[in-house]
Amino acid sequence: MPAQDAVSVLEEDHKKVKKLLKQLEETTERAAKTRGELLEEIAMELKAHTTIEEEIFYPAFKAAVEKKEDRKLYFEAVEEHHVVDLVLPEIQKTDVSSEEFAAKAKVLKELVEHHIEEEEGQMFPKARKALERSALTQLAEEMQQRRTELLPVAK
Repeated sequence: MPAQDAVSVLEEDHKKVKKLLKQLEETTERAAKTRGELLEEIAMELKAHTTIEEEIFYPAFKAAVEKKEDRKLYFEAVEEHHVVDLVLPEIQKTDVSSEEFAAKAKVLKELVEHHIEEEEGQMFPKARKALERSALTQLAEEMQQRRTELLPVAK
């Protein structure tokens, strides 16, 4: 099996986070414990994911692309991470058994899914064209190493 590339690593993260967000959205006010656990896991996964993107993948993407519109994808992605960083603590302060929590969780899910669609639909194909296969493989290794530092117990 060939070594994973950076895009595949990020797409796996996307699948995992989307699944967790879907599970969270399907919970009810009565499932307070489950909601709390899911939110904690989502927060950890998002933090690790956004960190490896911002520290490793995005700078490599930005350096590799030449068109202004492609660099714009980089800046938009960073800003979308920033919005999630603002929304997540808000949700974490909200009573998990409230209707407000469900609404905030839905907004978080929509934000993350929009971001994923843009990355997978625009940024990732451009990254695969702009970066050599060996560079993408090297980035994947760096990202996986960084993830193990960020998430002490990999699930």
